[in-house]
Amino acid sequence: MLQQTVYVLCAATSLACAWLLMRGYRQSAVRLLFWSSLCFFGLAAENALLFVDLTTPVWFDLALPRRLTGLASMSLLVYGLVWDSK
Repeated sequence: MLQQTVYVLCAATSLACAWLLMRGYRQSAVRLLFWSSLCFFGLAAENALLFVDLTTPVWFDLALPRRLTGLASMSLLVYGLVWDSK
């Protein structure tokens, strides 16, 4: 029960960070904020998948989609860092 609460709080924190980063991007138009917000949206999705994976029966494994979501999220951030570097 405590583990599930921690994963829900992690997803909520990632979602709040993504929202704040996107709001900052809209105000300042700094592209790195955009890529960071996309990364945090993906991390929130990964944490949501982790919560679903823990609360569903064993026959429903979401390990691969979770890892692919995390990989895609981090890849977006790395792409943004490389693409928008000066």
